[in-house]
Amino acid sequence: MKALIVIAHPEPLSMNHSMMAVMTEQLMLHGWTVEKSDLYADGFKMAPSPADFNHRSNPMRFSLAHEQRNASVSNSYHQEILSQQNVVKDADLIIFQFPLWWYSVPAILKGWVERVLSNGFAYDDEHMFENGLLKGKRAMLSLTTGATREELIADSKYTGSIEQMLKPFIGGVLKFCGINLASTFIAPAVSRMNKNDIENMFKSLRLEIDRVVANYPNENSIESTNASLFETI
Repeated sequence: MKALIVIAHPEPLSMNHSMMAVMTEQLMLHGWTVEKSDLYADGFKMAPSPADFNHRSNPMRFSLAHEQRNASVSNSYHQEILSQQNVVKDADLIIFQFPLWWYSVPAILKGWVERVLSNGFAYDDEHMFENGLLKGKRAMLSLTTGATREELIADSKYTGSIEQMLKPFIGGVLKFCGINLASTFIAPAVSRMNKNDIENMFKSLRLEIDRVVANYPNENSIESTNASLFETI
């Protein structure tokens, strides 16, 4: 089985990168092949533009959806996008590792969605949600927050719950493209963790990977709907 980890954090020594390393090691212990897309390290361009296409069907007026459909047929995407789509295509499980910034995903991850999960590749007018073009793939969200669990709950009267914050990504991106959510792992207040907290969080993350992996290759496994929230002691 193959996993793709898409990480959206600019600091190589961050907790997000450490979590990616833990998940990579655990997946490999299960015999999985792991591919990584480190968006910041790779210099991934976050904004869609006409430069995404080697050949445009309409050079006079730019329509992103129209050019994406054309590029999916004519194979005229820029190599950066083709490379990302190829690793997505090969993956059985896609793990998104990111910090929760401004109660949402980082801009570079949103840009990855807009450029890579494109019209004609991840969906089209006839293939959305249950019939999305990436049907059969599963995803895991692994994220960090600056706030504690209690602070997130207190803020929720203004921001909504963390489940509500993630709903546009889960429903409007993953499910829209036909991808089932296998797990959501949340590590709160990572900047305030001590060594023992970190070790316990990594242990919980390894166990969560074990749980996700245990469901393969069962095509009829029940989709996970509850977030796994690691609580610091």
